Amino acid sequence: MPPKNFFIRICNWDEAQSEAQRIRQLVFVREQGVPPELEMDEWDRRCDHALAYGADGAPVGTGRLLPDGHIGRMAVLKDSRGQGAGGALLLALLEEARKRGHACARLNAQVGAIGFYRRHGFDAEGSQFIEAGIPHIAMQRRLKPDPD
Repeated sequence: MPPKNFFIRICNWDEAQSEAQRIRQLVFVREQGVPPELEMDEWDRRCDHALAYGADGAPVGTGRLLPDGHIGRMAVLKDSRGQGAGGALLLALLEEARKRGHACARLNAQVGAIGFYRRHGFDAEGSQFIEAGIPHIAMQRRLKPDPD
């Protein structure tokens, strides 16, 4: 299926909570079996959140950027995977990290998503570890500075 256009909105938790929480519950808790008490955390209020909206205006994905440049909670609804929503979310979060002046972006990738992040310039570092019962690996990507 060819990539679709997605509208990406960067917002705070108050603006993102309803949609981001619903998407994360569906993907992480219901689909992947992450315990609900691990899914939402104290960092949500301190993060910038990205929401991806499809052509019909419905939210289909989310991700967040922590104050230290760490990207996390990347989730795309099952019916919208493979159409470019995840890539659009990731690029928006990387741009936000670059604007903040971060030299690199970091994330903990689920092992099954390593190829996706590699295609977006991330390199794996270290050994696999278990997070929320799912194998992960730390990854990072250097960011280019703001052009003058």
